[in-house]
Amino acid sequence: MKLITGLGNPDKKHENTRHNTGFMCIDVIRDQFLYQKDICVTEWKKEKTFNSKLSFLKHGSRIVAIFQKPLTYMNNSGEAVQKLIKKYEIEDLRDNFILIHDDLDIELGKFKIQIGKSPKGHNGVNDVIQKLKTDEFMTVRVGIESRQNRKIEGEDFVLMNFSADERLVLDEVMEDIARALLAEILL
Repeated sequence: MKLITGLGNPDKKHENTRHNTGFMCIDVIRDQFLYQKDICVTEWKKEKTFNSKLSFLKHGSRIVAIFQKPLTYMNNSGEAVQKLIKKYEIEDLRDNFILIHDDLDIELGKFKIQIGKSPKGHNGVNDVIQKLKTDEFMTVRVGIESRQNRKIEGEDFVLMNFSADERLVLDEVMEDIARALLAEILL
C-alpha cells in the first residue's frame, strides 16, 4: 500500500495560494484514477483520528493507495503523516510514500521527483522528516518561483494566490506530474 501526501494549509483563505500546491496537485493525481477500469476512488472524507482528509484508491476490496491532505497547518504536517503510516503499517517508505509540495527553488512550470532530497528550509517537509526520522522517501517538488520582483520575501510570496496565467502553467505541470506518477502508484 502506498501513501501519497500533498502539503498545504487547510483553511479557505489559503486555498489558491502557492503554498497549497501540494493539495492542488494531489487532487489532479487522484482524479486520474476516477475512470480507470477495476479501480475505485473514494470521495475525500475528513478523518479526525488522522487530522486529515483522506481518499482511498481500491482495486476490488484491497486498498492500493491512500491520498492524504493533512488538516494541520503546513509546518505541523509530520504528525498526521506519521499517524497514517503507523495505522496502516506502511513499510519501506522509499517505495511506498510520496510527499508532494511547493518548492520556491524551482521555476514555475517545472518539477523534480527525487528520493532523500533535503527540504532546504521548507518547514512542512522538515516536519515530516523529523517525525518519520528519515528523508528516504519520494518527494515531488513542484516549482512555484515566478517572482518578477525578487524583493518580495519567500514567506510572503508562498501565501499569495497564483495569477490566472500562472495557474494555467501550474495546471499543465500538475497533469505532467500525474502522468509521471500513475505507474508508480499502481506498482
